[in-house]
Amino acid sequence: MLTCMLALGSASTMAQQRTVQLKVIETSDVHGHFFPYDFIEGRELEGTLARASTYVERLRRQYGDRLLLIDNGDILQGQPCTYWSNYVMPEDENLAASVINYMRYDAETVGNHDIETGHAVYDKWIREVRCPVLGANIVDTENQLPYVRPYAIIERQVGDAQNPLTVKVAILGMLTPAIPIWLNESLWQGLEFQEMVTCARRWVRYIQQVEQPDLIFGLFHSGLNGGITMENGIEEDATERVAQEVEGFDAIFFGHDHQVHNVMLQSPSGRDVLCMDPSCYVRNVAEATVTLTYNGSQLVAKDIRGDIIDVSREETDSSMMAHFQPQIDSIKAYVGRRIGTFATSAATRDSYFGNSAFIDFIHQLQLQLTGADISFNAPLSFDTRIEAGPVTVADMFKLYRFENKLYVMRMTGHEIRGHLEMSYDQWVNTMTAPGDHLLLLNDNSRGDQQRMGFRNFTFNFDSASGIDYEVDVTKPDGEKITILCMSNGEPFDESRVYNVVMNSYRANGGGDLMVRGAGIPKDSLNGRIVYQSELDLRHYLMEEIERQGTVTPRAAHNWKFVPERWTRSAARRDRQLLFGPNRR
Repeated sequence: MLTCMLALGSASTMAQQRTVQLKVIETSDVHGHFFPYDFIEGRELEGTLARASTYVERLRRQYGDRLLLIDNGDILQGQPCTYWSNYVMPEDENLAASVINYMRYDAETVGNHDIETGHAVYDKWIREVRCPVLGANIVDTENQLPYVRPYAIIERQVGDAQNPLTVKVAILGMLTPAIPIWLNESLWQGLEFQEMVTCARRWVRYIQQVEQPDLIFGLFHSGLNGGITMENGIEEDATERVAQEVEGFDAIFFGHDHQVHNVMLQSPSGRDVLCMDPSCYVRNVAEATVTLTYNGSQLVAKDIRGDIIDVSREETDSSMMAHFQPQIDSIKAYVGRRIGTFATSAATRDSYFGNSAFIDFIHQLQLQLTGADISFNAPLSFDTRIEAGPVTVADMFKLYRFENKLYVMRMTGHEIRGHLEMSYDQWVNTMTAPGDHLLLLNDNSRGDQQRMGFRNFTFNFDSASGIDYEVDVTKPDGEKITILCMSNGEPFDESRVYNVVMNSYRANGGGDLMVRGAGIPKDSLNGRIVYQSELDLRHYLMEEIERQGTVTPRAAHNWKFVPERWTRSAARRDRQLLFGPNRR
């Protein structure tokens, strides 16, 4: 628990003083975890909004209107229920809007994965959400005004008939400005994303002058620090900098980095700024207790305490579940539909140690669907498995997690090798002895919901198909890859231009493999595109499995780690370290 106190003045007599208390509850990075049911795995889920709702309603009975409920975005992608709502049943009110409205949220921000759904989806969602949707640094390029509301003013009557008193709260929303790094412009056409510190300073000054609120909160879909720094110096995760460089915030509620944070930072004048992040999937909520002391109608002191509350095992809100049962039943029917059969099982955990049936099946279909020469693909789920037997729509969300489109890019052989060098430099250790780790691990990242024991993000561990190559883990970074030949036996030529298929995230520069690895300038990527799919890759994978009926995922054996006398035993050790003794 963290506490900050700020004295604003002295009361003339103690008898005139009175205190009021507000509660602020934040959820963030919900990613479709609305209900306590995993539509992918077909089992109960801990956390979710249906459990958080029980906790929120318990507080509402105590605090009434003095409770503020806010969400920090990345709500439109994740569980299959969001895909079903976004693309299968788009004519209905978006389920993410329905849930936000049912729970009576007071403010919502936009996340990067919300933008990834495309204008048609998120524009409709913004219209349907009844609370203010905020994003001060999301700017309409036509008029240079915020595309959504920059801030919300929430007023709460906290006095009584004899002593009326209004608390005025300003909530400023912002989104990480790194969107152009990850997403093709077609998804955010007509928008730009401003640097956060400058934007916050301008809007806080405006809010103070025009609104004169009692409290100013930030609601930022941007991590605490670190992340990507763009060529123009704009940072992906800038919450810490805003808190420390912009005067005026009492608290900042943030997210995006899928980590728990509850820290007290200092503003430029030395004032405490509470900064909280509940992490993802509604296992926790961030809770701020705000105690305001008044002398008559004058606010003289603030006391703000922060707690991260575990709601993972709360009872589900039965009223909420009953309200949404028709949608839940429809989604279960959708994801339960059989689309084909897998003759053999496939698991993502195999992909970290060499060729895997899971990843190579996607490679094979990407090449088959596009006719490209070479395929890039990475594990998008840390550890998932599709068993041999019937394959359902739910299994396709294991096979391919995100709604990425399929792109074919023109790349030289030299650029292809550079792309792979950077991928494996982030993926594997440089071994100097047989007892070293094969993989580039970091024990300090085990609590990170995105790294899961690795030093870097596994969704940037691209392997390739269509070429045969070796990865020598004894060589220094940038010199590990030797491309032997094309997989059809033809020579591989570093000066030749090849057609390379990959997902839209990678083609747009996501993960920096195309820019820093392959060395292609970011503003040149669009000019390299020779094909772009209309629908998402998961849709085409489903169609292809339905067409084939029975498919047999097999490892392609087109690449390996060397020297094998070191890497085989190192792989066994690292596999057990990551996944335990069950090496299935």
